[in-house]
Amino acid sequence: MSASVEKGINALKGQIDSTVATFFSSCVHCGMCADACLFYTETGCPTRTPIYKAEPLRRIWKSEFTLMGRIGKLLGLTKPVDEACFSRWEKMVYDSCTLCGRCSMVCPAGIDIALLIHKTREGLAAAGHAPQGLIDATRRSVETGGPMGVKLPALLAQIRHVEKDTGLKIPLDVVNADYMLLLSSMEIINFPEFIEAIAKIFNKAKLSWTISTESYEATNSGIQIGVSDIAAELVQRIVDAAEKLQVKTVISPECGHAYMAIRWDGPNLTGKPFNFKVRHILEVLDELRLKGQLKINKKDSRRLTYHDPCQISRRGGVIDQPRHLINLFAENFVEMPDAGKMNWCCGAGGGVSANERADDLRLKVFQRKKDQLDKVKPDAIISACSNCRIHLEDGLEEYNMDIPLMSLTETLAEYLED
Repeated sequence: MSASVEKGINALKGQIDSTVATFFSSCVHCGMCADACLFYTETGCPTRTPIYKAEPLRRIWKSEFTLMGRIGKLLGLTKPVDEACFSRWEKMVYDSCTLCGRCSMVCPAGIDIALLIHKTREGLAAAGHAPQGLIDATRRSVETGGPMGVKLPALLAQIRHVEKDTGLKIPLDVVNADYMLLLSSMEIINFPEFIEAIAKIFNKAKLSWTISTESYEATNSGIQIGVSDIAAELVQRIVDAAEKLQVKTVISPECGHAYMAIRWDGPNLTGKPFNFKVRHILEVLDELRLKGQLKINKKDSRRLTYHDPCQISRRGGVIDQPRHLINLFAENFVEMPDAGKMNWCCGAGGGVSANERADDLRLKVFQRKKDQLDKVKPDAIISACSNCRIHLEDGLEEYNMDIPLMSLTETLAEYLED
């Protein structure tokens, strides 16, 4: 047995606790999770069913922690785990799962299948079996602070452009501000309009806010690749910056996994509760709406629909807020089938978009989103996740669908009362 395989097996063993054992013992092999996963429904491949993607973890659990498994191992009836197993498992777990959690919603036994797959990634990553794109993104996150290698000078350059275009000042490193805004690399490089939108909205609402020049990146590649130590380090950087500036609330931007990492996983990763609140930008904007601080001066008569980002809506619970905000300006809002907590994933989360090997597959499974859109025939799509936005654009182009795609935050800023 090679050292990497042994390390991977030990890492998988380390993920097995009473919760994992209960989940595997409770599985009745009903197959309901299969029909909840777009990687299975759009390919029909049995190894892409959600519960099968947890097979590496289940196999180690059975052989190491069950009586029959131990007997089988002792008698040589269990096929040994080798490099070939890890290579096969890597493609299965990283290429065809976004950790969207839809499978967990339909399991009649209450098994959190997405959690099992995440734990499986921990073992694979420890064995060195992860997509090169994710490995590189994680390395850049540790070294530079973000998965795309975006450094502070790039952010400052974008801020200067925004200040010049708007005449507004972007506050940096303000102590005792009410809000500290985080950004994803995509918003800094691909969608700097998001920064401009925030500046306009917060200026109108007269909010006290800031961006930390020491920790501004929200994306957490450690969560996506499955290395808890790195995930914890990236969260701690944000915590340190928030505590140094003594802010009251940290705002996660339009990025799904960033929100899950800092809001829900963060305190568990760092081992202590935060002394500040964490809110998604849509939660903050909806609070402004409720206070009458978000006033819109025009309506959009187009047929609009909303794509629920999985980590924000299904796993994060931010479902009503975007709809309240859209209804401020939308005269003709239509829901996609299975909207809200059961909406279908775009197919690019969980690090899949950073995995070039999975490009053809993620575009193939976009057929599921196309089917949703075909049923409502919108004039434009609204979303609130920069990663979804990139892939939705790719998918729409792949399937020759000429539908404009809008950021909810940017659209609100565009419709603000003068």
